[in-house]
Amino acid sequence: MRTLPLHAGARGLGDDAAVIEFGSETLVITHDAMAEGTHWRPGTDPYDIAWKLVATNLSDLAAKGAEPVGVLLSHVLGDGDDRFLEGLCTVLARHDTPILGGDTIAAAPGARTLGLTAIGRATCAKVPSRAGARAGDRVLVTGTLGRAMLGFDGDEGHREAFLRPAPRLAEGRALAPVVSAMMDISDGLLLDAFRLAQASEATIAIESDAVPVADPDRREDSLRWGDDYELLFTLPEDAACPVEASAIGRVEPAGFAPLMLDGHPLLNAAGLGFAHG
Repeated sequence: MRTLPLHAGARGLGDDAAVIEFGSETLVITHDAMAEGTHWRPGTDPYDIAWKLVATNLSDLAAKGAEPVGVLLSHVLGDGDDRFLEGLCTVLARHDTPILGGDTIAAAPGARTLGLTAIGRATCAKVPSRAGARAGDRVLVTGTLGRAMLGFDGDEGHREAFLRPAPRLAEGRALAPVVSAMMDISDGLLLDAFRLAQASEATIAIESDAVPVADPDRREDSLRWGDDYELLFTLPEDAACPVEASAIGRVEPAGFAPLMLDGHPLLNAAGLGFAHG
């Protein structure tokens, strides 16, 4: 994909969203798709499918400190569309985000795939990226990790965390002016931290015991499972954190490993989280 003609706002396809300046305004644009059997199990309530489709895209806007402007929906018609529409209406209203348009097509054989494009307005002049972390910065994360994993495994107390994640839009807007780098955690803390370190050309050192997890007995799984949609960010040493978050490590000068976990180097991304393709 990187061999195609790229707009400068695409940031080399190495970030969560495109950032495009129009006069005094900056648009943030992202697109995520979800597929049956990969992102939801057969038999899942279409209400929850719609909710998660919107929430995952808005989470990318949150990582840029953006305010949602609207969404474009790509939808394959099929069973449960009334329930899908109900969930779509509820989640969009929850985040004050209107539909701008999109496309619908007739049902096709095989698993359904749905797509959504979210468009946001940057709320500060410096739109955060995965690049920018510098040696000496603190590494922090919002919320508690592993809740989606437990919900997926059938824990009713965490079911909503998996089916109806809450994008950290307010936190993203508060953090955008002060962070050196930021992204949302969709594919697992370790894998996403590895990506952030690579983009920043630095090494990130994480202390696993400092990471807030829903089940300490499954701490290792919680660091890799993903689907939490919390914010992972780095802050300069002298910057105050404007939101509730946990310090989990430090940024170090680039070494031979992008990621250190409890002092042990992790040299490649294999096994650190959910890798698409």
